[in-house]
Amino acid sequence: MARKVRPVPLKSRPRVTVVVPCYNYGHFLAPCLESFIDSDGLDVDVIIVDDASPDGSAAVAHRIAARDPRVRVIAHETNKRHIATYNEGLAAAEGEYVMLLSADDLLAPGALTRSAALLQAHPEVGMVYGFSRRFTTEHPPPARSTVSSWTVWDGPEWVAEVSRRVSNPIYTPEVLMRTSVMRELAGYDARLPHAADFLLWLRAGTRAGIGRVNGVDQAFYRIHGANMHVEQYAGAVLDIQQRHLTLQILFDDDGDRLPFTRAPSLKALAREALLLACRPYDHGTPIGDQADQLDQLAELAYQIWPASKESKLSQRYQRLSSGGRVLTAPVNAFRDRVVEHVGWRRWRQTGISPAVGAAL
Repeated sequence: MARKVRPVPLKSRPRVTVVVPCYNYGHFLAPCLESFIDSDGLDVDVIIVDDASPDGSAAVAHRIAARDPRVRVIAHETNKRHIATYNEGLAAAEGEYVMLLSADDLLAPGALTRSAALLQAHPEVGMVYGFSRRFTTEHPPPARSTVSSWTVWDGPEWVAEVSRRVSNPIYTPEVLMRTSVMRELAGYDARLPHAADFLLWLRAGTRAGIGRVNGVDQAFYRIHGANMHVEQYAGAVLDIQQRHLTLQILFDDDGDRLPFTRAPSLKALAREALLLACRPYDHGTPIGDQADQLDQLAELAYQIWPASKESKLSQRYQRLSSGGRVLTAPVNAFRDRVVEHVGWRRWRQTGISPAVGAAL
């Protein structure tokens, strides 16, 4: 089971490589690097990988590198897309620990040192994460800075907790990984352009323990027009498809390392798809031209877990989508907001997403 342990400081000075992929984010590079490059107790080096940005980002990166020998630049002549860009930078890492940090994100003060201290104190741990605060302003809000504890999981135990909820509990900028584990995993999987990070975290848990720094903000994830997630149901269809493929790859490739099967995860994902399909009807939201997308979500549920077609939730969806009335829409909407807020608080505290309702 998960162990809460007392944080301890670094005993030696490890080298940490931070890979900073960049596409048209040259104006964010300086504050990004300033947020971590002088981290206490660490020898930090930086690899900026510019993916053929047309806005002059590579020139900005080269100017930074000319002033600081800790920074080197890989500049693509043609665009290779994000997965290849990530993996090229990660393959070039020379530090004992490695982090991928998008050029538009920031680390909280002391975050890199805190994560490195956990990895150093617990050699059985291969990946550390924490909590990332989202922000939309030019500068992030003040960070929480007092560590309450560390949590250390046995890897397969953490994979069980996360995969049975089928929700990615981690934002990329909060992760620090042993370079040896990253090399064994060979980076991000190109088969999952929208969920490769989720698969990487799960696969890390099949190779080593997982740690978390609790009580503090470890990173700041910038929300802006270039990275805002699509909230419409077409985006939900793609998200469910990618998470389904994540589970299939995980259990096909690494299932022999896990003492449990994929069945609970598939059932949970099918339930989530049906809940999403029912939600606009339950809330009394005008359906408009989204009916086809809601039907796609229901069909996805049946593909993922065929028995879900006979579930009460499926019967509810069929009734609602055929014109059935909902008399408690405001109550349903309020209830779901409360449940989501409670789940968010639990995730912020523990690093594990809440379960998706009851079993089918």
